[in-house]
Amino acid sequence: MVNAFILLKVTRNRINEVAEELTHIPGVTETYSVAGNYDLITVIRVKSNEELADIVTGKMLKIEGIIASETHIAFRVYSKYDLDRIFSIGTE
Repeated sequence: MVNAFILLKVTRNRINEVAEELTHIPGVTETYSVAGNYDLITVIRVKSNEELADIVTGKMLKIEGIIASETHIAFRVYSKYDLDRIFSIGTE
């Protein structure tokens, strides 16, 4: 499982719309509205780097209002929850 965190700068008048559009992309599990240097943080969980690349460059960056993005790929997860099991429900 590939987990990535995408930090997004979005035009002010499109933050809610962009967040809503992101939730409809398969592989996007969460999108958070945040304070600070970025407007949204999107979490992507997919099986391969190729799927991640397709989402980020093929789908996300086509959404009107995204000004800039920064992608962070997770190497390890430290959690008391079995995240792979939780996010694979229904994908077997």
